Amino acid sequence: MIEITKDTIIGDILDIAPQTAPIFMSIGMHCLGCPSSRGETVEEACAVHGIDTEKLLALVNEEANKVSE
Repeated sequence: MIEITKDTIIGDILDIAPQTAPIFMSIGMHCLGCPSSRGETVEEACAVHGIDTEKLLALVNEEANKVSE
């Protein structure tokens, strides 16, 4: 099971769960390949984009832990 927290780096999330990229894109994080976004924590990215950290974490953790069929 993957556990993504507010301190997890966006780049690390994309490396272990690339299927979460559309979630980040849908909330305005369009530059996921940029060095700054890949080095930001979830909490930092949420602060920059005005997003509720807990809501984003719920979505990202759910998607990251889906079992592929």
